[in-house]
Amino acid sequence: MTLYQIKPAFQALLRPLMFWLHRHRVTANHITLAAMALSFLTGGVLVCFPRLELLVLLPVVLFVRMALNALDGMLARECNQQSRLGAILNETGDVLSDLALYLPFMLIPDSNPMLVVAMLFCAAMTEFCGVLAQTINGVRSYAGPLGKSDRALLFGCWGLLLTLWPQLATWNNAVWCGAILLLLWTAGNRCRSALRVEVAK
Repeated sequence: MTLYQIKPAFQALLRPLMFWLHRHRVTANHITLAAMALSFLTGGVLVCFPRLELLVLLPVVLFVRMALNALDGMLARECNQQSRLGAILNETGDVLSDLALYLPFMLIPDSNPMLVVAMLFCAAMTEFCGVLAQTINGVRSYAGPLGKSDRALLFGCWGLLLTLWPQLATWNNAVWCGAILLLLWTAGNRCRSALRVEVAK
């Protein structure tokens, strides 16, 4: 089970906004770049001011980023805005935005920087494996259990919990270790999904 499975319902809620953006000549690439800019700005704030109370920004920004990511895909598909540049921006933007938003976890109390780096490497690998599946069989893999949207939920909730109860920071490394295991599982599932389709052919 992954949040990606409820994406159609989320997109339905956003569709009126998509039509409004299209009427006002906002393109999918504009939305992708806006999501990246928001992530970089938020990450910059968290790096410059590494305080637990500012982690309350994460759930808000991650939700907005999730909505922007859904909107850029809808504009591309439903408003005939698909392009090679858009595909590059979409894939690289997701990885770079994750790095910008989650690297500040290195700076908060009781957090092992090497574990955070390992976690972000594994997150990037899940996206690489998803794209790798597409090169093999033409289908981008979004298999879980810890895809992009699931990571946003996990880290957004953890940021909120740390803001409300700072003493939970002693559990940071346990959360990072758990995330690493789930990300490795996700990468394996995405590779297996490509192999299963290949065998079926």
